[in-house]
Amino acid sequence: MPDRNAAAWPWLRARLAALRTAPAPGAGGSRPAAVVRTAVVTDSAAALPAEWVSGAGNLAVVPMPVMVGDEIYGEGEDDILETVALALAAGTPVKTSRPSPGQFEQAYRAARSRGFESVVSVHISGDLSGTADAARLAASRVDIPVEVVDSRTAGMAQGLAVQAAVEAAAEGSSAAEVARAAAGQAGRTRVYFYVPSLEQLRRGGRIGAAASFVGAMLAIKPILAMEDGRIVPLEKVRSAARAVARLEEIVAADAGARSGSVRLAIHHFGNPEEAESLAARLGAALPSCPPAQISPLPAVLAAHAGLGVLAVIVGEDPA
Repeated sequence: MPDRNAAAWPWLRARLAALRTAPAPGAGGSRPAAVVRTAVVTDSAAALPAEWVSGAGNLAVVPMPVMVGDEIYGEGEDDILETVALALAAGTPVKTSRPSPGQFEQAYRAARSRGFESVVSVHISGDLSGTADAARLAASRVDIPVEVVDSRTAGMAQGLAVQAAVEAAAEGSSAAEVARAAAGQAGRTRVYFYVPSLEQLRRGGRIGAAASFVGAMLAIKPILAMEDGRIVPLEKVRSAARAVARLEEIVAADAGARSGSVRLAIHHFGNPEEAESLAARLGAALPSCPPAQISPLPAVLAAHAGLGVLAVIVGEDPA
């Protein structure tokens, strides 16, 4: 929903306009006060709005592969979420993998060829994927300095970290400062989510501390969170309706306790109406907060969370 996403966060439109007119090093035309010397690379688990990606001239997104049966799909293909949903419903194996180091090498070398002096590479939690390791390996093979940031999170929580990095780079910050901006933003952002079943998380080995739930998975509706890069259990709830209501309460309490300008993002997989309804209720509970951005969960995350997931990201505007 690109129109809604851009309208939901007013600062986003202004920065899109600024980033479109700020040339990279070596570009023609008049130079802005701060020359963008650092490129930002991320992976598709960041769930960035397409409008934002296309508008940020110093940002590249490396797609993460999803394997459905014997077929390999790349994030961003038009039918990938539908393909994953049908596969999960049919019991067809769905697996994910990290991008290859070669894909990151290509992205880093492309940044070098465009005149950037350094790269900050911001990625999904290393406890969920080996993507950051692939990025580090690629960084050792290129002739441009690369700082790899393990965001310790995923989805739009990772996306907010990427946005903070792009913002810092657009202001002329050094690579180290850009990396700190990304890590700081990620550290201030929380992820809460509800899944109707833990089965997909169990199959993929992603539930970590939530493993204690598995024995009772058919009797409970778990509310989970991301903490220090891992998925951890928050509460066990006995019905789906109560789980969603409790998720709403947790998010409202977190957002209401923050002193800065709060931003919300909601991910779903196969249940957009439920996400819209949750966004409307959160809007009523948090009238001073801009409308939540709503988007499908990236396929690489949906493959593990399963159908019916609702995830809410609570973050803040960049300082």
